Amino acid sequence: MDIAEVARRSGVPASTLRYYERRGLIAPLEREGAGRRRYPAGVMNQLALIALGQAAGLSLDEIRTMVLPNGEPSVDRGLLASKADEIDAQVLRLRAVSRGLRHAAACPAPSHAQCPTFQRLLKAAAAGALDLQREGGGAPPAEQARRARKARAGASPG
Repeated sequence: MDIAEVARRSGVPASTLRYYERRGLIAPLEREGAGRRRYPAGVMNQLALIALGQAAGLSLDEIRTMVLPNGEPSVDRGLLASKADEIDAQVLRLRAVSRGLRHAAACPAPSHAQCPTFQRLLKAAAAGALDLQREGGGAPPAEQARRARKARAGASPG
């Protein structure tokens, strides 16, 4: 398939295909005729793997390590397990925040200052337990999960 056909079928712009090529994520076959890039049929699977990796939050460098030179996948199970742990921790934090916000929106207390659940949510936020940027930037996944459980417990109805 030439680059235009791959772009049309995959929905990935030709400029992105050329970028992926420079990054070592995909490789064209030898050029034909007017020098147009041609790709093997398996490039569609490679592009699907790239899309899946990006959806999971993997960097292009991490994704590249999971594609062999012949285009076949070579999945790093440890990396995937670690990324899944990070996503699980983020889901826990987001669920805790969601429950706390829903409670605060419907809280029967005369004032949020008098609501124990809202106060626990504030304390969790002040302690950084709900800070996705700071926590995701350096804490190991197990620590993120521990903090998320603590934040969730702090945002339980009350």
